[in-house]
Amino acid sequence: MNKFTTLFTRLDETNKTLAKQAALVDYFKDAPPADAAWAVYFLSGRKLKRLLLSRELRAWGAAEAGVPDWLFEASYEVVGDLAETLALLLPPPEEATELPLKTFVEERLLPLKGMEEGERRAAVVQLWRELDRPQRFVAGKLMTGSFRVGVSQRSVIKALAIVGDVPPELVAHRMMGTWEPTAGFYTSLTLPEADGEIDASRPYPFFLAHPTVAPSDDLDDANEYFAEWKWDGIRSQVIRRQGQSFVWSRGEELIGERFPEILAVADALPDGTALDGEIVIARDGDVQSFAELQRRIGRKTVGKKLLKECPAHFVLFDVLEAGGEDVRNQPLERRRECLAAIAESLAEQGLNVSPSDLLEGETWEAFAVHREHSRSMRAEGLMLKRKDAPYGVGRVRGPWWKWKVDPYTVDGVMLYAQRGHGRRASLYTDYTFGVWDEVDGEAKLVPFAKAYSGLTDKEIGSVDKWIRRNTVNKFGPVREVKHERVFELAFENIQQSTRHKSGIAVRFPRIVRIRDDKIAAEADTLDTVKGLVE
Repeated sequence: MNKFTTLFTRLDETNKTLAKQAALVDYFKDAPPADAAWAVYFLSGRKLKRLLLSRELRAWGAAEAGVPDWLFEASYEVVGDLAETLALLLPPPEEATELPLKTFVEERLLPLKGMEEGERRAAVVQLWRELDRPQRFVAGKLMTGSFRVGVSQRSVIKALAIVGDVPPELVAHRMMGTWEPTAGFYTSLTLPEADGEIDASRPYPFFLAHPTVAPSDDLDDANEYFAEWKWDGIRSQVIRRQGQSFVWSRGEELIGERFPEILAVADALPDGTALDGEIVIARDGDVQSFAELQRRIGRKTVGKKLLKECPAHFVLFDVLEAGGEDVRNQPLERRRECLAAIAESLAEQGLNVSPSDLLEGETWEAFAVHREHSRSMRAEGLMLKRKDAPYGVGRVRGPWWKWKVDPYTVDGVMLYAQRGHGRRASLYTDYTFGVWDEVDGEAKLVPFAKAYSGLTDKEIGSVDKWIRRNTVNKFGPVREVKHERVFELAFENIQQSTRHKSGIAVRFPRIVRIRDDKIAAEADTLDTVKGLVE
């Protein structure tokens, strides 16, 4: 636990990639395999299932710190992070017990789930008394499921590759799919590649695209690229191996039960096949909006009515494995030939599947014409892929690019503000915006979007000071401000929604700029926003 806390501190104190890489390498070189396995687990974004309720930790923390509940809650509101509040308020440790990370997780954290409340409280208090302040902070993050630090999974993979002197692609593949954080698993990450190593269920690391706003500047000749629609769906891999079928999301979840139509595609594949594509909702060959897909997301079982109303469709755009052979190093042109044959066979069986369309064009100008029709196709723009490129790992600059359409923009008025989290816990950074609508014959501001990204640190500081000076009401942690300041907001998509008071839902909202050149009365209306709905 001591070494892991030191690693966390080193990672948290620097923004330099090389410094983070060095910290990871130092840790993995010295950590016992059983501890290193749990470190990989947490650093790659995996979390423990919820062990404790926030209210329990707050009550126990206040009692252990010897402060009244109201003072603990006031401190929590100012700090904005429960783990940090506990680390700051709890008294110094009575002991200095050294706990290996494995022991800490498996013998002290995981058993909390099955304990009665009194027993659970005693175990947590005892744990606090054994850990110093930095360790308590990390422990709090792990207990609450909020552990995160500024390091990517790709950085973890690179560090493991350096320690084991193996290709990063091999480590990335071994970390995909379902695995347990054991010493044996950690050791297997850095072993030399073995023949026939692929597990039946294991997906390949996804290949990701870089954004471009001007392909003529970023890319080579247009003739060297395929252009496809960029669909707004669920990126997935469909796999058939050893007589078993698997549907993986990019988030490394098995989602076949949620999408039986796509699992049926996997069932129909030849053994030893892995395909990459996008799950969308399609009716009569037309891809529907993401809002339709959201009706299926999160449902582990889907009724007949929803299956009929929102049929899932798999758009194929790559072959990763064919005949049990890894074909990722073959050029895309050759993989597309294989893809066409597979797609034709599946379509003949009446399955909900089709290959991605390759758009016609030999110049960037020709592709730009297609891009202008993206919204009418319910696409986000175009994907541009080099014809001779292999299928890589992660976000590698060069072979794949995404050329998205310009976002929708709306001018809204700030209505409410709330403090952020982590380093922004003392600043008001989460905002709610409204647009004008006629309500009972009177123009009123109706909330329609929340946003917390897009401003610079300097702008955030300035807006925070304005919020504190112009608060008119407080609702717990939320402040209502004077309805005066206008902000330009951008969205990827806007859809009708019965769940929102405004009747609309926006996708990926972010702040473009502060419009101090406008007064609140000049902000957009709800009718204007609804006019953007596809």
